[in-house]
Amino acid sequence: MGRRLAGVCVLLLASVSACGQRGEEREAGLGAIGTIREGFTVGLLLPHEGPERALFTRALTARCPRCRVEYANAAGDRARQGRQIGRMLADGVRVLVLGAVDPGSAAPWVARAKLAGAKVVAYDRLADGPVDAYVSTDPARAGRMQALALLGAMKRPGPVLLLNGPPGDPYAAAVKRSLHAVLDGRVTIARERDLARPGDAAREVAAALAALGGPAKVAGVCCPGDATEAVAAELARAGAAGVPLVGQGGTGVPRRAPTQASAATVRADVAAEAAAAARLAVEVAGGRTVYGTATVSNGTTASIPAVLVPPVVVTKDSAPGPRNAGPEAAGAAVPEGAAGAVVRPR
Repeated sequence: MGRRLAGVCVLLLASVSACGQRGEEREAGLGAIGTIREGFTVGLLLPHEGPERALFTRALTARCPRCRVEYANAAGDRARQGRQIGRMLADGVRVLVLGAVDPGSAAPWVARAKLAGAKVVAYDRLADGPVDAYVSTDPARAGRMQALALLGAMKRPGPVLLLNGPPGDPYAAAVKRSLHAVLDGRVTIARERDLARPGDAAREVAAALAALGGPAKVAGVCCPGDATEAVAAELARAGAAGVPLVGQGGTGVPRRAPTQASAATVRADVAAEAAAAARLAVEVAGGRTVYGTATVSNGTTASIPAVLVPPVVVTKDSAPGPRNAGPEAAGAAVPEGAAGAVVRPR
């Protein structure tokens, strides 16, 4: 009898131990490379300096107090970012949140990270290669909001100038489709160009004004956020400072755009993107199934879970003032509401 009771006790202890192990496995998931209990390092690689570092660190710490952030800013240099990824992998970082300088050429670095056993969350820009998850501003909503802002700012019906993001950029293509979905049939698009580089914007504006017969022939302009200042400067130089200008993209209010008559910019909700990226980093590290608001494809990988954050509209009246400017002021803007749609919703 005593031996049987001892045997039962051993079995119960083994069962409890196994249950505890299975519980830890469920918490961590298959293929886990880090746990909240022990903490891990997340590499945050951004193309330029901005408020994202502080916002992401705060959001990650709230979810994983023992986690650490290793930060690198590529200053717009693609080769430099490649070296930064290599150093992080050599240091043992196995979760990368990557804001690629050049998404189209990032595939070899993403593949190298995967071969090293790392997880990759594409941030703001959908990098090529086998990324595990993606977070960005919703391009469909961004294009719709930009078009509606332009229509609301135009003082008279007339031809408009559209300057889009780089050709071949999936995000820019999605914004462009949404722009046309709203503007086609409502305004005359007198001239449209896809900008390979932001530096081409001023030249395109000058050429458009000359071809159309001067500033009086243009009733409004749309352009990417990284070209807004150059476009505003060219319009002012040509005597067209009163032409409504609406930019799209970026994480802050362009310095010159709000001085344009009825100007606005549609931009990312940086705090919301950083919070979503922190959540995804913790989930992929734990080997758990990642869920987003949509799935996307980058041309090399299909069905990537994505969190597409609604953008915000910033106008001259809603822009943060000197007292509240800074990273926390990134959300001081006019929300869109329920307009727009996401790509392939789950």
